[in-house]
Amino acid sequence: MFELKRLSIAAIPAALAKAEHYRLLNEPEEAQSICEDVLRVDPANRAALVTLILALTDTFHRGEAGVVTRARELVATLGAEYERAYYSGVVAERRARVLLDRGGPGRFLPAGDWLREAMRAFERADAVKPVDQDDALLRWNACARLFHQHPELMESDHERTGPVVLE
Repeated sequence: MFELKRLSIAAIPAALAKAEHYRLLNEPEEAQSICEDVLRVDPANRAALVTLILALTDTFHRGEAGVVTRARELVATLGAEYERAYYSGVVAERRARVLLDRGGPGRFLPAGDWLREAMRAFERADAVKPVDQDDALLRWNACARLFHQHPELMESDHERTGPVVLE
Protein backbone atom coordinates (compact mmCIF):
# COMPACT_ATOMS: atom_id res chain seq x y z
CA MET A 1 0.00 0.00 0.00
CA PHE A 2 0.99 3.57 -0.53
CA GLU A 3 1.54 5.87 2.41
CA LEU A 4 -0.41 9.12 2.11
CA LYS A 5 1.61 12.31 1.86
CA ARG A 6 0.90 15.13 4.33
CA LEU A 7 -0.46 18.44 3.17
CA SER A 8 1.38 21.48 4.47
CA ILE A 9 -0.53 23.85 6.74
CA ALA A 10 0.25 26.72 4.37
CA ALA A 11 -1.48 24.88 1.50
CA ILE A 12 -4.81 24.46 3.33
CA PRO A 13 -6.60 27.56 1.92
CA ALA A 14 -5.74 26.66 -1.68
CA ALA A 15 -6.64 23.01 -1.09
CA LEU A 16 -10.05 24.00 0.29
CA ALA A 17 -10.67 26.22 -2.74
CA LYS A 18 -9.87 23.23 -4.95
CA ALA A 19 -12.23 21.03 -2.95
CA GLU A 20 -15.06 23.50 -3.48
CA HIS A 21 -14.18 23.70 -7.17
CA TYR A 22 -14.37 19.91 -7.49
CA ARG A 23 -17.78 19.91 -5.79
CA LEU A 24 -19.01 22.46 -8.32
CA LEU A 25 -17.64 20.26 -11.12
CA ASN A 26 -19.69 17.35 -9.70
CA GLU A 27 -16.57 15.45 -8.67
CA PRO A 28 -17.36 14.86 -4.99
CA GLU A 29 -14.76 12.11 -4.55
CA GLU A 30 -11.99 14.58 -5.41
CA ALA A 31 -13.42 17.07 -2.94
CA GLN A 32 -13.68 14.37 -0.27
CA SER A 33 -10.07 13.33 -0.78
CA ILE A 34 -8.84 16.91 -0.43
CA CYS A 35 -10.92 17.46 2.71
CA GLU A 36 -9.54 14.25 4.23
CA ASP A 37 -6.01 15.54 3.55
CA VAL A 38 -6.82 18.87 5.24
CA LEU A 39 -8.39 17.12 8.23
CA ARG A 40 -5.30 14.93 8.66
CA VAL A 41 -3.25 18.05 9.44
CA ASP A 42 -6.02 20.21 10.91
CA PRO A 43 -8.70 17.92 12.41
CA ALA A 44 -10.92 20.80 13.58
CA ASN A 45 -10.92 22.70 10.28
CA ARG A 46 -14.53 23.84 9.97
CA ALA A 47 -14.40 24.56 6.24
CA ALA A 48 -12.98 21.10 5.50
CA LEU A 49 -15.64 19.44 7.67
CA VAL A 50 -18.49 21.33 6.00
CA THR A 51 -17.15 20.71 2.50
CA LEU A 52 -16.67 17.03 3.30
CA ILE A 53 -20.22 16.75 4.63
CA LEU A 54 -21.60 18.41 1.50
CA ALA A 55 -19.42 16.28 -0.78
CA LEU A 56 -20.72 13.15 0.94
CA THR A 57 -24.31 14.30 0.38
CA ASP A 58 -23.42 14.77 -3.29
CA THR A 59 -22.91 10.99 -3.46
CA PHE A 60 -26.16 9.92 -1.76
CA HIS A 61 -27.69 9.04 -5.14
CA ARG A 62 -25.24 6.14 -5.47
CA GLY A 63 -26.69 4.41 -2.43
CA GLU A 64 -23.30 3.46 -1.00
CA ALA A 65 -23.51 1.87 2.43
CA GLY A 66 -22.54 4.05 5.36
CA VAL A 67 -22.34 7.40 3.54
CA VAL A 68 -25.38 8.91 5.28
CA THR A 69 -24.09 7.65 8.64
CA ARG A 70 -20.65 9.12 7.98
CA ALA A 71 -22.13 12.49 7.03
CA ARG A 72 -24.21 12.50 10.22
CA GLU A 73 -21.17 11.60 12.33
CA LEU A 74 -19.22 14.49 10.82
CA VAL A 75 -22.12 16.88 11.46
CA ALA A 76 -22.00 15.90 15.14
CA THR A 77 -18.38 17.12 15.31
CA LEU A 78 -19.21 20.67 14.21
CA GLY A 79 -18.60 23.12 17.03
CA ALA A 80 -21.60 25.42 16.90
CA GLU A 81 -25.13 24.35 17.77
CA TYR A 82 -26.47 26.26 14.77
CA GLU A 83 -24.16 24.42 12.37
CA ARG A 84 -24.95 21.01 13.86
CA ALA A 85 -28.69 21.65 13.46
CA TYR A 86 -28.42 23.26 10.03
CA TYR A 87 -26.19 20.59 8.47
CA SER A 88 -28.25 17.82 10.08
CA GLY A 89 -31.14 19.30 8.16
CA VAL A 90 -29.13 19.46 4.94
CA VAL A 91 -28.15 15.79 5.24
CA ALA A 92 -31.76 14.73 5.87
CA GLU A 93 -33.15 16.94 3.09
CA ARG A 94 -30.65 15.67 0.53
CA ARG A 95 -31.39 12.08 1.51
CA ALA A 96 -35.11 12.76 0.98
CA ARG A 97 -34.51 14.31 -2.42
CA VAL A 98 -32.50 11.30 -3.55
CA LEU A 99 -35.33 9.00 -2.51
CA LEU A 100 -37.83 11.14 -4.43
CA ASP A 101 -35.64 11.22 -7.53
CA ARG A 102 -35.32 7.44 -7.59
CA GLY A 103 -38.99 7.02 -8.28
CA GLY A 104 -40.92 3.82 -7.89
CA PRO A 105 -43.46 2.66 -5.36
CA GLY A 106 -42.83 3.16 -1.68
CA ARG A 107 -40.50 6.13 -2.03
CA PHE A 108 -42.83 8.69 -0.48
CA LEU A 109 -42.97 7.22 3.02
CA PRO A 110 -39.21 7.28 3.72
CA ALA A 111 -38.74 10.54 1.81
CA GLY A 112 -41.47 12.20 3.88
CA ASP A 113 -39.86 10.96 7.09
CA TRP A 114 -36.47 12.37 6.02
CA LEU A 115 -38.07 15.69 5.06
CA ARG A 116 -39.83 15.97 8.42
CA GLU A 117 -36.49 15.27 10.13
CA ALA A 118 -34.86 17.97 8.00
CA MET A 119 -37.57 20.50 8.87
CA ARG A 120 -37.20 19.80 12.61
CA ALA A 121 -33.44 20.32 12.29
CA PHE A 122 -33.94 23.56 10.36
CA GLU A 123 -36.35 24.77 13.07
CA ARG A 124 -33.70 24.02 15.73
CA ALA A 125 -31.13 25.93 13.66
CA ASP A 126 -33.49 28.86 13.15
CA ALA A 127 -34.03 29.10 16.90
CA VAL A 128 -30.29 29.66 17.53
CA LYS A 129 -29.28 31.38 14.30
CA PRO A 130 -27.06 34.43 14.06
CA VAL A 131 -29.07 37.62 13.51
CA ASP A 132 -28.26 37.92 9.80
CA GLN A 133 -28.62 34.23 8.93
CA ASP A 134 -31.85 32.93 7.35
CA ASP A 135 -30.44 29.87 5.56
CA ALA A 136 -32.34 27.46 7.81
CA LEU A 137 -35.59 29.29 7.08
CA LEU A 138 -34.90 29.08 3.33
CA ARG A 139 -34.20 25.34 3.55
CA TRP A 140 -37.33 24.79 5.69
CA ASN A 141 -39.40 26.56 3.04
CA ALA A 142 -37.84 24.40 0.30
CA CYS A 143 -38.90 21.28 2.23
CA ALA A 144 -42.40 22.68 2.74
CA ARG A 145 -42.68 23.26 -1.01
CA LEU A 146 -41.81 19.61 -1.62
CA PHE A 147 -44.73 18.63 0.61
CA HIS A 148 -46.97 20.99 -1.40
CA GLN A 149 -45.78 19.46 -4.68
CA HIS A 150 -46.13 15.88 -3.41
CA PRO A 151 -49.04 15.66 -0.92
CA GLU A 152 -48.43 11.91 -0.66
CA LEU A 153 -45.31 12.76 1.37
CA MET A 154 -47.61 13.76 4.23
CA GLU A 155 -48.42 10.13 5.00
CA SER A 156 -46.33 8.88 7.89
CA ASP A 157 -45.33 5.39 8.91
CA HIS A 158 -47.67 5.69 11.90
CA GLU A 159 -50.63 6.43 9.63
CA ARG A 160 -49.80 3.56 7.31
CA THR A 161 -49.20 0.93 9.96
CA GLY A 162 -51.53 2.23 12.67
CA PRO A 163 -54.07 -0.13 14.22
CA VAL A 164 -57.29 -0.80 12.38
CA VAL A 165 -60.31 0.25 14.40
CA LEU A 166 -63.41 -1.86 13.80
CA GLU A 167 -66.88 -0.50 14.46
